[in-house]
Amino acid sequence: MVERVVESPDDEVLWRFSTAFYARAGVAEALIKLQDRAGFDVNMMLFALWSGLSGRNRFTAAELAAADRAASPIRNDVVEPLRALRRRLRSNPDADIQRLREEIKRLELAAERILQNRLARLAGMPVTDNDPASRLAAAEANLALYLGSEAADSAEAAIIRDALRACARL
Repeated sequence: MVERVVESPDDEVLWRFSTAFYARAGVAEALIKLQDRAGFDVNMMLFALWSGLSGRNRFTAAELAAADRAASPIRNDVVEPLRALRRRLRSNPDADIQRLREEIKRLELAAERILQNRLARLAGMPVTDNDPASRLAAAEANLALYLGSEAADSAEAAIIRDALRACARL
């Protein structure tokens, strides 16, 4: 059964969900593979899952596109350039460069947090009090809509759905 999430007045609810869900076995790797292989955004996938699971929204294509447009300035101008720089420095053996790389990673995460907080404000408060199975179905439908049929049938998407079901305790 899905535990009823007690909402706080701040924007951090999506970030807290994301960090907890991302830490589940296999989830980080699956999300990153979908991001790197097919160009999907980890933050948008997490937003889609959270929006459904928390009773906020089962997206239409237009709503999902609007959320993606809202996220794109921060993603394109800040998150992706920081990520690219951090990854480029990964193999540099210089200890000072590796300390700098850790600072870049910290900034990348801070930018992702800002992005997610904006998405959370866009989503607003829960609008439905559906049963847990309905919220889980909304989360899965949101993910499938974002990924499209081919990626939604991927092994990575299956890992994410399994983790979501375990998270929802269904």
